[in-house]
Amino acid sequence: MAVDGWLAHHAVALTTLDPDAPLDDLEPLRDIIGGAQVVAVGESAHFVREFTLARQRILRFLAERCGFTLLALEFGFSEGLELDPWIQGAGTETDLTRISENADTWGIGELLRFVRGHNASSGRPVRFAGIDIPQAGGSLLPALVPVAEYLQDVDPDAVPLAESAIGIAARLAGGSGASAVPARAELGTARQDALTAALARLRLRFRALEPLYVPRSDQHRYDTAMWRLEAAVHADDALRATAALFDGTAPPADLSVRDRYMAESVRWHLSHSAPGTRVVLAAHNNHIQKHPVAYDGRLTTLPMGRHLHRALGDDYFALALTSTADRTVEMRPDPNAPLGFTIADTPLDPPKPGSVEAAALDAGIGPGLIDLRHARGADRSGELTRIRTQSTTLTMPIPDAFDAVLVTPTATMQEGIGA
Repeated sequence: MAVDGWLAHHAVALTTLDPDAPLDDLEPLRDIIGGAQVVAVGESAHFVREFTLARQRILRFLAERCGFTLLALEFGFSEGLELDPWIQGAGTETDLTRISENADTWGIGELLRFVRGHNASSGRPVRFAGIDIPQAGGSLLPALVPVAEYLQDVDPDAVPLAESAIGIAARLAGGSGASAVPARAELGTARQDALTAALARLRLRFRALEPLYVPRSDQHRYDTAMWRLEAAVHADDALRATAALFDGTAPPADLSVRDRYMAESVRWHLSHSAPGTRVVLAAHNNHIQKHPVAYDGRLTTLPMGRHLHRALGDDYFALALTSTADRTVEMRPDPNAPLGFTIADTPLDPPKPGSVEAAALDAGIGPGLIDLRHARGADRSGELTRIRTQSTTLTMPIPDAFDAVLVTPTATMQEGIGA
């Protein structure tokens, strides 16, 4: 059977992407994910309207019909702790901007409001968790400031060390890693190294003095402050790695530190949740995939999905979102933009042979859900070797990278994005 025929045989047609529509057409997803504890829902590009709608609809299905109670998002761990009460109904619309001034700029405001609305009207509320380094590497302050506040209570003698790190970090703070990297370069090597050294000393002190800190607070407060500090440490390393990538000196897989932190954040939230908690994890396809990320044959990242699959086995399920459309939304570097990039509606060449998108077009799939698990043993599965990411294409064995793919026929840039 040709690969397009195989896909058609294993595809489930979806009637709509409308998150408020009846959910019966998604019922096959229940069997596809099985008993997985963590279901990751990706996207081939940020800021695509159809992907946002699909995520909302899948989240609603998993919450209402499958008992999922936690949404983990590619969003700062520290910021997520502040946002969860808002998701549960506390505060007003203005508070969303106060807690996360870049929520709409990053294109996640609609998803957050959807979850808040769901919680207000549903008997199955969903908690919210961030898993990422602060502001995607744009600033260490959302993690470091609460760490300094914690130290005021448990170890005042260490506060000056935290404040020294905060003072340096404030000079490179931006809306994303794309804006923070050039600001970091302006610090000079001495200040860069001083920040890294201060963070390393804080981290060691936190670990060494846990028996002192916990009685002065409690285990949960200690664990939270420790993981916030880890966020800052990992963000500092991610900025170094990104700078090296930009100047061509980065060794292979140097960007993996951020993804490892995200994977461990998912496990942190699981360990601090009720037994049996099931998680919907929303992040870019490049983060959720189980196969290493490589561009032009050069290893770039061991992604979060690979770490989670290694730790959780079949309890981790990766669902990619992609589109067969002739356009996408691309992020273009711009040092004058608040986030260090702008977004643009970008035309695409026809899908490459061997890609999920080309096979889906040939099979007439879309919108539709394709179960890839059985492809691993199929005679023609080796022909699925490509998938779109942003405006380019990644080459890898797709059935090894993802368990399923949701394909949409259109890809429209979200409105109201301020990047």
